[in-house]
Amino acid sequence: MMDKAYILENGIIEQYLLGELSAEDELSLERLLAEDEELMARFKTIEASFESLAFENAVNPPKQVKERLMNSVKGSETKVVSLPKQNPFKNYLAMAASVAAVLLIGSIWMYSQLNKTNKQLQIVEEQNSQLLEDLNGLKGNLETTTAYLDILNSAETKQYILKGNALSPEAKVVSYVNHKQKSVIVNTVDLPKLDNAHNYQMWADVDGEMINMGVIKKDGPLLAMNYIEDAASLNITIEPAGGSDHPTVSRLITNVYL
Repeated sequence: MMDKAYILENGIIEQYLLGELSAEDELSLERLLAEDEELMARFKTIEASFESLAFENAVNPPKQVKERLMNSVKGSETKVVSLPKQNPFKNYLAMAASVAAVLLIGSIWMYSQLNKTNKQLQIVEEQNSQLLEDLNGLKGNLETTTAYLDILNSAETKQYILKGNALSPEAKVVSYVNHKQKSVIVNTVDLPKLDNAHNYQMWADVDGEMINMGVIKKDGPLLAMNYIEDAASLNITIEPAGGSDHPTVSRLITNVYL
C-alpha cells in the first residue's frame, strides 16, 4: 500500500513527474497529495527543481538554423500548415528531469541501502555484545555456584541456623561456615523482604566487638559473606540502605553462637 514514507523513500514523486507510474499509482499519489499538505509541498519543491534544472541546461538553436529554415520556406510552394505552438523547453525539461530523476532515485536507493546495512551491522554488533555478556554472566554464575557447592559439600563446613526473634519472627537464615577455607555462605530465602530504604546486614562478634561481614543483598538464594577470624557469634540487623559502620542493636533480628 502506498503511503507517505513509501513515496519519499522510493522516489515516487520523481517517477510521477517523468510519467513512469501506472495509472493506478498516479491516482493513489494524487489522492495522497490532496490530503497531505506537507507531501504536496514536497511535490512542488521537486517539480520546481526539475523545471529549474531544465531551464539551466537549455541550449538556444544557432541563428543559421532559423535563416536556412526561412529561406527554404520562401523558395518553396509547398503548402504550409500551421502547427500548434510547442514549448521550446519541453524536450530539454524531459531530458534534464530524466537525468535528475535517475540520479536522485539512485542516490535515494544507495542511501536507503547504506542505512539498512548500517542498521543490520549495528543489530549484529549489539546481539554479539549481549551474547558475550550473557556467556560471561553464565560462566561467572557457574563458577560461583560450583564454588558454593564445594563449600556446602565439604566435611569441614558447619551449618548454623539463625531464627528470627520477636522483631522479625518469620526470619530464618541458614549459615554455612568453613574455617579451613575461611568462607561463610548464607541462604537468605526465608528472610522477609524489606523496603527500599533498608537492608539486612551481618555482623561477627569478636571479643565483644561487632565486625561488619557485609550487607545481605537478596540477588539469589546463596550469598557469600566476609569471613571473620575468631568470631563467637553471627548476628543480623536491619540497617539503612547501603549498610552501617556500626550495628543498630535495637534492630537485631537474629543471632547464633558458633
